[in-house]
Amino acid sequence: MSSPCHTFAVLIVFMALAVGVEAEQLKERSCDVIGDESSESQMERALLKKLEPLSQMRFNVTVEKGKTENYIYHFRVCREVNSTLHDFGGLVQTDRQNGRTTVIGRINETQVFNGSDWIMLIYKGGDSYGRHCSGEKRRAVIMISCKQGVTASSFSIISEEREKEQDCFYLFEMDSTVACPAEDSHLSVGSILLITFASLIAVYITGGFLYQRLVVGAKGMEQFPHLAFWQDLGNLVADGCDFVCRSKPRNAPAAYRGVGDDQLGEESEERDDHLLPM
Repeated sequence: MSSPCHTFAVLIVFMALAVGVEAEQLKERSCDVIGDESSESQMERALLKKLEPLSQMRFNVTVEKGKTENYIYHFRVCREVNSTLHDFGGLVQTDRQNGRTTVIGRINETQVFNGSDWIMLIYKGGDSYGRHCSGEKRRAVIMISCKQGVTASSFSIISEEREKEQDCFYLFEMDSTVACPAEDSHLSVGSILLITFASLIAVYITGGFLYQRLVVGAKGMEQFPHLAFWQDLGNLVADGCDFVCRSKPRNAPAAYRGVGDDQLGEESEERDDHLLPM
């Protein structure tokens, strides 16, 4: 009985190991900055994290130069273009005539830095140039510029610098909101005062309403706090304006003469005796 159980346990262990290896293979690799992990700066880690929203997107651009050069460039941000190949290719060139692929830059040799409204992503360690650039490895430079409201767009190739002896590169550009600086959300002093004033008014009305209703037992409009005061507010404001804006002493006589009763004289009585019958 022990032998079958032992065999079954061994099979379970092998199956678990196989599943773990397969899961590790299916897991997509991300950007690895050049150098040891301990040498990575906080700025580089922050920029890679900032680029994460673009990692699930794929970008392609087609370039035709006569009959000899007809390519498609495939690009992913900090992910492999073809994860099944395990070649770390983050930017890959495909020849449309013969289907041959060339890795322009690899995500395991990444550099990243930024400015006020742009991020520069560099993939090094691509396939060798061959007869160009002294046979050095290819390199892809991707300039990501700020554009508000756009997750990612306008991926295109600008140029290929391959006529030099060294430091050749492919230059690409694209627009994305991830390259934009963070907007300041600080409130002004006026906004803080308005919010504070509105909060105090809300507390005053709510607290006064509850007090009048639950403690005093008021009903209807009487539940409004200090109702009589607010009803007389217009008169109080008028009195205040009259007091502040008065330009002469309170007891000074008026500048105009009104029509008094003494000027009207006695009203003559209309006699209607002639209307009475004789």
